[in-house]
Amino acid sequence: MRFVRTKIEDLWLIEPERFVDQRGSFARTFCKQEFSDHNLATDFVQHSISISTLKHTLRGLHFQKTPHQETKLVSCVRGAIWDVAVDLRRSSSTYLHWVAAVLSAENGLQFYIPEGFAHGFQSLSDDVAVSYMISTPYVADSACGIRYDEPALGISWPAKPSVISERDLSWPRWAMSDISTVL
Repeated sequence: MRFVRTKIEDLWLIEPERFVDQRGSFARTFCKQEFSDHNLATDFVQHSISISTLKHTLRGLHFQKTPHQETKLVSCVRGAIWDVAVDLRRSSSTYLHWVAAVLSAENGLQFYIPEGFAHGFQSLSDDVAVSYMISTPYVADSACGIRYDEPALGISWPAKPSVISERDLSWPRWAMSDISTVL
C-alpha cells in the first residue's frame, strides 16, 4: 500500500499496490503494522456497506458527536464515488477545509478519515457499493450532520443530487462556530 498525504493533516488516501497476472489482480487493503507505522487507527470494530442504486445519489455530510467520534476507512467496491471529508477540528489550521477524491472499484483508493471530520459522498455511477471500516460502534443519539450545500463550506459537488434522504436535507444550517460545541 502507498500512503498519500492530503492537504489536511491526518487525512490520507491509501493506494493499493496491485499484483496482476493472468488470473486478475491481488491487493492488500489493510495491514495493521503499516497503518500503525503511519500513526493511523488499527482497530475497526464495525464494518458497514452502503448501496446507492442511482447515479448522483448524495449521502452526508455525517459525523458522530463526542464521545462517539469515529475514524473511517472508506472504499468503493462497486462503481465510483466522489468522496468528501470536512475538517471540523476547531484547533486545526484547516478547520472547515475539505478534501475530495474519486474512489472507485477500478482505482481501489481508500480514504482514511480520522475523528473530527464530517464525511459524505456522491455516486458517480449507478449501482454503487461503498465499504466502511469504522473505529467506534454507531450510536444513533450521537449521529449528526451538516447540509451538503452549507455555504460556509463551499463544496462543489459534481452534480445536483438525484437522490438525497430527508434526514440529510433536514440538517440545520450551522453557525459554523457552533460545530465545535457538538464534537
